[in-house]
Amino acid sequence: MFADSTGMTSVILDLIATETETSKNMTKCDGIGMTQTSVPEIDTSGESNRKCGTVADNDAAVGEDRSEGGKVTRMSKHAEEALRALCATVSASLRDTGALLVKDPRCTAADNDRFLDVVERYFARSDDSKRLQERPHLHYQVGVTPEGVEVPRSLVDKEMQDTIKSMPEEFQPATPKGPDPKWRYMWRVGPRPSNTRFKELNAEPVIPDGLPEWKETMDSWGSKMISAIEVVAEMAAIGFGLSKDAFTSLMKEGPHLLAPTGSNLMRHGFEGTVFAGFHYDLNFLTIHGRSRFPGLNIWLSNGKKMEVKVPVGCLLIQSGKQLEWLTGGECLAGMHEVVVTKRTLEAIELAKEQNRSLWRISSTLFSHIASDATLKPLGHFAEAPNAHSYPPICAGEYVEQELSAINLKGKVAL
Repeated sequence: MFADSTGMTSVILDLIATETETSKNMTKCDGIGMTQTSVPEIDTSGESNRKCGTVADNDAAVGEDRSEGGKVTRMSKHAEEALRALCATVSASLRDTGALLVKDPRCTAADNDRFLDVVERYFARSDDSKRLQERPHLHYQVGVTPEGVEVPRSLVDKEMQDTIKSMPEEFQPATPKGPDPKWRYMWRVGPRPSNTRFKELNAEPVIPDGLPEWKETMDSWGSKMISAIEVVAEMAAIGFGLSKDAFTSLMKEGPHLLAPTGSNLMRHGFEGTVFAGFHYDLNFLTIHGRSRFPGLNIWLSNGKKMEVKVPVGCLLIQSGKQLEWLTGGECLAGMHEVVVTKRTLEAIELAKEQNRSLWRISSTLFSHIASDATLKPLGHFAEAPNAHSYPPICAGEYVEQELSAINLKGKVAL
């Protein structure tokens, strides 16, 4: 963990299932707030080969004996301390910056590319063809959302507008001229609850015709990113002094959404175009794979604006509003925007030379707290200075309120 010139404190993690062996000298990513750094290896086997485990696999992470293959093992004191330190680093990064870069060998660059290829082919279809997958009566929580529908929060939230005005000019976001000129596809990942008050938020996925690989690709990439999120959620919980499953137990059967955006750079690829206006995400944690076109800016918790450069094979995680709620405001939801920049234009020219797609696809997944679960500050966060600003509310009710505000559940007057 280190602080770069922006003041961002960050960490690289290798989130590896227990059966995956790793070298002591594994190469780390180098990018946004990152440097070559050493990640502790957690020995859970007692064998000569060193292995790392997810927090979910390491029940002994809290110092308990556990049975494995007919024998009882116990983490060494050094390994336990190393894991606790890593968990503290994760929670501190989410609290102090609202962002975290991770590398999970289960989520490979090849997986991300396969996903981007399929989604590029979908968005290359005609607008009329894509609209066949539109489901406005389900609040656009499955299927496609056309461009010009979603309204940036910064256009309708006066408090956010006041915050923007108070920022130093160099950190202020671009000003959108109206609804976002981006498309988005919502694909439900994971099991749905058998009974829920919020059927619109937990609908069956919509499968477009003519892409036989669609379902398997979306399910595979989505489940891998959810697995990475679950590890980070467990590590963050331990780092915050909560029980390991404090967050993941609430995520069970949540309306997790693989939600790639599609931005037409042939139509809107001009410097300064705002594809996604300044906003926070309403969910628990958001995870992004690498896009083929840059343009994502994030704001750290200290208010500084930062252009994101996700290294190949890495994933960016940002705090969402539901995490802010569960921590009583200690982990603020990360703000971000997507804008066409000079680097975007350079990537467009390269794509033209290589005869590649000019659709900017985001590799984005929204992890959620289950719709029927209650959002409220957990454990000691109930005593946080701003905990009173986060009264108990059903997660589904909260999500519906947010969807209304950004025009995904009824019309918003601009």
